[in-house]
Amino acid sequence: MKDFWKEESIETVKKINKKKLVITVIMAIIVVAIIIIVGLYLSNKQIREWIDKNIFRKEIAQDTVATIDLKEEQNGKIYAFNRYIGILNQTKFTIYGNTGNQEENLDIQISNPIFNSANRFLAIAESKGQKFYLIEDKSILWEGETDGNISQIHVNKNGYVAVVITGTINKTVIEMYNPEGKKMFTTFLASTRAVDVSISNDNKYLAIAEVDTAGTMIQSSIRILSIDKAEDDPSNSLEKTYTSQSGKLITNVKYQDRDKLICMYTDMITQIENEQESALIEIGDKKVTFQSIDLENNACYVEEKSSGLFTADSIVNIVNIDNKETKQYTVNYVAREIYSYGSIIALNLGTEIEFINTGGWLVKRYISNQEITNIVVSDTIAGIIYRDKIEIINL
Repeated sequence: MKDFWKEESIETVKKINKKKLVITVIMAIIVVAIIIIVGLYLSNKQIREWIDKNIFRKEIAQDTVATIDLKEEQNGKIYAFNRYIGILNQTKFTIYGNTGNQEENLDIQISNPIFNSANRFLAIAESKGQKFYLIEDKSILWEGETDGNISQIHVNKNGYVAVVITGTINKTVIEMYNPEGKKMFTTFLASTRAVDVSISNDNKYLAIAEVDTAGTMIQSSIRILSIDKAEDDPSNSLEKTYTSQSGKLITNVKYQDRDKLICMYTDMITQIENEQESALIEIGDKKVTFQSIDLENNACYVEEKSSGLFTADSIVNIVNIDNKETKQYTVNYVAREIYSYGSIIALNLGTEIEFINTGGWLVKRYISNQEITNIVVSDTIAGIIYRDKIEIINL
């Protein structure tokens, strides 16, 4: 007598095995397809361009994005910070979100501003004036006033502020404030000019890039102050001074994580770590049009290379300061200007802006029907500035 239950069980097992086999084959095909697509995306520029445009929608045309309308008589100063775009006009600082809606309106008694931002903090000072403010997110945290003329202001990601002042008995005066607006100390440079300052991410050190023009040759140096020591005795707070070769001109300094200090000269970029200064980028005989250290744990430079009789490419070289690896991104145009902040590098190509990240990948491409002359950019938002409007790009 046949065992019908056993036969039915065998049939069921066969159906389940066939179903599993079909699912496995389909999954294998999908995995192989993904591997092939990823491989082509990484290795084939034309395919990558097509995928970026048609699948990832990274290409944006003018008039298809959110905008901020500017009044004809409005002559405001515009800055991108955190997730916002701010416009300072007639002592009113109006803050807009990424959809173009007004979110806050602050009274800022400044007409000719200097901006600097980090994390959720924005510092604003009156250029050649005395007033300065610290904004956290969309609110005024505190405001201050100083003697002399403010030439620079710097804020770190924790809200510590350094104000650089000229026009006093000393060549340069630097005042340091904590996140609550209390003055921590004042330091003086009797005979040199501070071209840039930076506060370490752990709030322990203040780096001052200074230039002495009194001699026959320019002399650049970097002075490192201990903030803790300076609070007790500013005159005995010097940790170390790094003096460059005569004739070399320093332009910027920026602290990165683990107290690494990146220093930009006109002909090279160096790194100070463990009390040693070493070359990170050497320009040499390269045709370098731009360089920047305004990035998180990276530095970059743009090299122009001929691609034809009357054409040239711009090659963006992005150097990771931890492992020294270089990522490259090439555009088939001459870059007119670059803007950098955090992990974003924006290339102005005339009627296009290409936003790339520090990994060397395209984030967004903006195409305009007119010449682009000015943009503002942060880590998450950018503004393309026209006479009558600002077009907002979410990054």
